[in-house]
Amino acid sequence: MAAGSPWALSAAPHVAVIGGGIVGCSIAYHLAKSGARVTLIEQHALATGASHGTFAWINATWAKQPRHYHQFSQAGVKAWRRLEHELTIPVKWGGSLEWFASATRQQQLLSDIKEQIAWGEPARMVAKERLEQLEPNVDFSGTSDAAFSPNDGAVNPVLAATIMARAAAGLGAVIKEQCRVESATELPSGQVMLHTSAGMLAIDRYVLATGASEGMAQQLADIALPQRSTPGVIVITAPQPPLLNRIVVAPGVHIHQRQDGRIVLGEQDGAPATTAHVARLKGRPRQFPNTALATAHAQRMLTIAGTVVPGLGSAVVEEVIIGWRPLPLDGLPVIGSVPRKRAAYVAIMHSGVSLAPHVGDVVAREIMTGQSVPALKDYRPERHFMSTGQY
Repeated sequence: MAAGSPWALSAAPHVAVIGGGIVGCSIAYHLAKSGARVTLIEQHALATGASHGTFAWINATWAKQPRHYHQFSQAGVKAWRRLEHELTIPVKWGGSLEWFASATRQQQLLSDIKEQIAWGEPARMVAKERLEQLEPNVDFSGTSDAAFSPNDGAVNPVLAATIMARAAAGLGAVIKEQCRVESATELPSGQVMLHTSAGMLAIDRYVLATGASEGMAQQLADIALPQRSTPGVIVITAPQPPLLNRIVVAPGVHIHQRQDGRIVLGEQDGAPATTAHVARLKGRPRQFPNTALATAHAQRMLTIAGTVVPGLGSAVVEEVIIGWRPLPLDGLPVIGSVPRKRAAYVAIMHSGVSLAPHVGDVVAREIMTGQSVPALKDYRPERHFMSTGQY
C-alpha cells in the first residue's frame, strides 16, 4: 500500500472487525482509538473461541523462529507493557522457566538460549540451586538447570479481550455478539455490504480476525489460507494459595498462576493420536462430550503437574477446555490486505496472545493511513505457504 492508493480511506472510515477474540478486540480498540467507526462482530460471545482455550503465555522465546518472527514477538511483548497501563489490564510478569527431560533436548536448549541472547533477549540458563530460590514450591529434581526468560508474562485472555472491547465501545465502537457474517458483497460505490444474521451492514473495510475458524477467509474474502490448527487441552483450577511466581514449562505440561490465584495448565504434547481421539475431535469441539471424560483429562494433566508442583495435589478443577490454535500452515501470522478484494484485510495467527497489542496497533495504522508497515512484509496473505514442523 502506498499513500494516495485506493487502499487509503477517508478520515473516519467504517471498519467491521469480524472475530471477537483477543486479536479482533485489540484491532477494534486500536481502530477506534485512531478515529475509525468500528463495528466488532462475533458469532458467539467475545473471547469464547481460541482466546478462551489458550495458555496465554506472553513471550518471545526460542520457539519464535525465524528471526523476523522473533523480533515481531519482541514487539508484541513490549506492546503489552504499553497496553497494560493504558487500559489497566492485569498482566502477571516475572518471566518463565523451561527445561526438558531429554538430555539431548536440554543440550539443544542451551544452544537456543545462546541464540536468544544474540537476538537481544536477556535469557540465560540458571542452575538448580538458583531455580529453587526463584520457585521454592517447584520440584526441580529432574533437571540440573533451566532456561530463564525474564521478559515473559501471562494474562487472562478472556478478561484482556473484554477490557479491550469495552475500551473500544467507550470510543464509539458497536459490539455485536451472537451475530454471524454470511457473506460480503462489494458495491459499485466502493463500500461493502455485509450480510449478517442480524441484517445488512454497509461498511468501508472489514478485517477478518477469525482465528481457528477455517474457511472464513475463503467464504468472506475469496482467499484460501491453509491452516493446520491443532488442539490442546487447557485446565483451569479454582483459586489456590500462592504457589508460583512465574511461568513453568516442564516436561509434559505448562503451568502458571494468575493473579487471582487460579492455576492454568496446558498440555505440551497435544492429544493422543488414537482412533477415538481423532473421531472425538472431528468438528472441532471446544468441550469434551461428557464430564467423566473431561475429568479424566484434567486429572491426567494434574498428575503430571503435581510431580512438578506438589502443592497442586488438592486443586479443584473449574474448567476443562479443548483449545484450537489458529495456526497458518507455515506457523507464521497472516496479516494484510487481500489482493483481489479491495476492502478485505486478514489478521489470523498463532501466538495471538503474545502479538495482540502490537498487531492491533499496526493493523489500525495500515488501514487508517494506507501506508504499509515494513514489519508486516513477511506475513502477507499472498505469500507462498510451506508446511513446517514449527509448533
